[in-house]
Amino acid sequence: MAKWAQHEIKLPAFSRGCHLVTDQIQKQISSSLSDYKVGLANIFLQHTSASLTINENADPDVRVDMETFLSKVVPEGQSAPWIHTDEGDDDMPGHVKCSMFGASLNIPITKGRLNLGTWQGIYLCEHRDHASGRRLVITLQGE
Repeated sequence: MAKWAQHEIKLPAFSRGCHLVTDQIQKQISSSLSDYKVGLANIFLQHTSASLTINENADPDVRVDMETFLSKVVPEGQSAPWIHTDEGDDDMPGHVKCSMFGASLNIPITKGRLNLGTWQGIYLCEHRDHASGRRLVITLQGE
């Protein structure tokens, strides 16, 4: 029989960049996650100037390179073409970057654990210079 569980968690404030948050998420949902033999975990970020993605979890240089890529592709500052600047020069670029990577992930659950590949980890990509903590809603479904 299918079952559901939902957790709302808050991650601490991070500096700009891509941060590996797999362990923090798993720790906060482990009591429910262990009840599922098979299912899906939806991880939803309740913000529009940060994003979620899955990528390399072993070499921290990948996270630095991801931020370098985002900074080169999406311009910031006075010369950027953005109209929406009320919340700072980094706000509209943060919205664009969020739309590029997305605000949610779906990860299979197998035998009570998130079934990520050996070298995969969950990144929270912080696109603001001075962000506060970020809220996630994690919904588990399965058997």
